[in-house]
Amino acid sequence: MSELRRLRYFLAVAEERNFTRAAERLHIAQPALSRQVRELERELGVELLSRSTHQVVPTEAGRMLMERGPALVEAADSLWRGVRGFADGRLGSISLGYGMSAGYETAPQLLLAMGEEAPGIEVLARVMTFSAIVAGVAAGTLDVGLVRCAPPQQELQLTLLRRERQGVIVGREHPLARAAAVDPADLDGLKLLLHSREHNPGHYDQIMDICARAGAKPEVLVRGLDFDASYTPVASGAAVTLVGESGRVGLPAGLVWLPLEPAEAVEIHLITRGENHSPAIERLIAIAVETSLQHGWMLPPSA
Repeated sequence: MSELRRLRYFLAVAEERNFTRAAERLHIAQPALSRQVRELERELGVELLSRSTHQVVPTEAGRMLMERGPALVEAADSLWRGVRGFADGRLGSISLGYGMSAGYETAPQLLLAMGEEAPGIEVLARVMTFSAIVAGVAAGTLDVGLVRCAPPQQELQLTLLRRERQGVIVGREHPLARAAAVDPADLDGLKLLLHSREHNPGHYDQIMDICARAGAKPEVLVRGLDFDASYTPVASGAAVTLVGESGRVGLPAGLVWLPLEPAEAVEIHLITRGENHSPAIERLIAIAVETSLQHGWMLPPSA
């Protein structure tokens, strides 16, 4: 803004008490500086500087401007810095939805990295169902989703974040708990605690495909969407369940997670709408990818 620029020029002259020194300080020509200060006086309708051959002295109005002007300049600088922060991804607000399975490790690590690397970006994160996340991102009411087995929808952009090794959670007294790993074939005939296909078709189909390729036909015991950190049917010995290795976090003492062997992995994606993201979303995606690399989330599941 021209008024702020002229205010800066006036303050330099008033502080230096000399147009030549002020011009050198501002790196502009002295005649141009004089014209700008004159223009400021014209706009304000008051003389700010008393000029003589050897001296430049602020008038009463000039002294008032000297007292209050620096605060105005600093406030404007702070405002401009803040606005530019939105342009380069240092500032912003992002809504993020993630499923309960991502809440064990993937989402917390991502949010931790965002807090450290981009503290000026507010991430409004909440646990949501798979269908609500996908629908929200597609409709533009949610900025970013973190989901397993993301659906290939034209309006969605997928960023692969993790290939999570899969394993079986069983009670410590279960026969499968005696081994270091579980062959998917050993799930044949067992009750398998699993969300309904309607909840996440891609994930349901992948789990059933893992079993089918091993020749196993487990009996699916549908798991509700309500949070059950105790895995009650598994703890009682009535069922087993297949989850990613991050599911080991906070397991009750009576349960154990065993990796599948041969190794199997489920992909976890960030989903966003289209390609024209805000700078803040671009920053989140970049930090997510870096976090993935740091934690080795993209390594083969057998690694």
